[in-house]
Amino acid sequence: MNAGIIVFVLLLVLAFLGLPIYLSIGIATMAAMLQAGFPIEAVAQKTFLGMNSASLLCIPLFILAGNIMAQGITQKLISAANVPLGRVRGSLASVTVLSSALFGAISGSAVATVAAVGGMTVPAMVEEGYDRDYSVACASCSSLLGPMIPPSISLVVYASLTECSIQQLFMATAVPAVFCTACFLAYTLYYGYKMKLSKQPKTSFRQKLLILKDSIWALFMPIIVLGLIFKGICTVSEAAAISALYAAIVGLFIYRTVSFKRLLDILYETTISVAAIMILVGLSKASAYVVISSQLPQLFMKAMTSIVSSKFVILLMINVIFLVLGCLMEGNCIIVMMVPLMLNLVNSFGIDLVQFGILTCINIYIGCITPPVGVSLLVGTKLGKTSMGGAFKASLPFFLISLVILLLVSYVPSFTLWLPNALS
Repeated sequence: MNAGIIVFVLLLVLAFLGLPIYLSIGIATMAAMLQAGFPIEAVAQKTFLGMNSASLLCIPLFILAGNIMAQGITQKLISAANVPLGRVRGSLASVTVLSSALFGAISGSAVATVAAVGGMTVPAMVEEGYDRDYSVACASCSSLLGPMIPPSISLVVYASLTECSIQQLFMATAVPAVFCTACFLAYTLYYGYKMKLSKQPKTSFRQKLLILKDSIWALFMPIIVLGLIFKGICTVSEAAAISALYAAIVGLFIYRTVSFKRLLDILYETTISVAAIMILVGLSKASAYVVISSQLPQLFMKAMTSIVSSKFVILLMINVIFLVLGCLMEGNCIIVMMVPLMLNLVNSFGIDLVQFGILTCINIYIGCITPPVGVSLLVGTKLGKTSMGGAFKASLPFFLISLVILLLVSYVPSFTLWLPNALS
């Protein structure tokens, strides 16, 4: 049997049996190597090469910055978002969307976003009489903005497999992210007026200024990160280092939401999260080596092109594959498994790798809110103490908006490529 097929079959079986993803990839890769006669030491060599990249330094630094900001500073972002939106009906839902977008420009993670923002806004919405399922759906779906707005951990993983520019990928995802934020906000405003939801208490202009003054250091964080990256003032890794240092200074000395003792705990928690991601990235290089050496991508391309020859249909089929996998598997695992397999097919149809990266990642972000896995929806249901079925039904409008964004990314290349081309 083809070694690449062995990797895929074993990976799927072991993952569905509940084995951690990094162990599933490692075992599947070693089993395929032994069956095909590859030197087994290649696993260690390729794993080390996969992690030995300066561009990957941004992963631990962005995660650290997000973890520090989650220690009370997120409340400042929510307060700032409430200033322009507080007097509209259903304002808490709109504040959840805008706060998720702001927090996403720091954390790069959907799960971190729904936990940090939804952990505060979901109970508040339920207390004010919002439908429980709608509250959970709003927070869970807004978490898509976390990784969609740069920086994004998934895009860094994709870049490590394809050698795309991380900076170009971050620029490319900006327009879809802003458009998605605007659409989510429009829906929450419509829902608020339709259901006649409550408004926030009226605040004076002076009070609003005081809130913005108190939140200014938190608001500077996404501005600094995105400004440094988009202006090309420094590399993505350098911007990540600056964001982590800035978060530490703000948390320790300005807002004082983080003590030195708590900072050590945050470093420990960050180390665990980073270790899980980095071993996955490293092992992905080893599995990609087996898949590519087995000629499986070429076989896959021939099989697909023998069925269809239309770029439109190929993009549709790729999206369907990713959406189905997104219902069943964790996002980074999908990137590791499918991107090396599809690269030849994507290149043969002239699909830009930056566009393909955004397409891939938006698919897996949608997977965060689709059962049965749906990690963001799962976290949201725990916060709101409701069922997965009810929350997913309430999330359907957000889901449809996300599909529209995905179609624009797939079939209108300038939707993603305009900004990186203009800035470069």
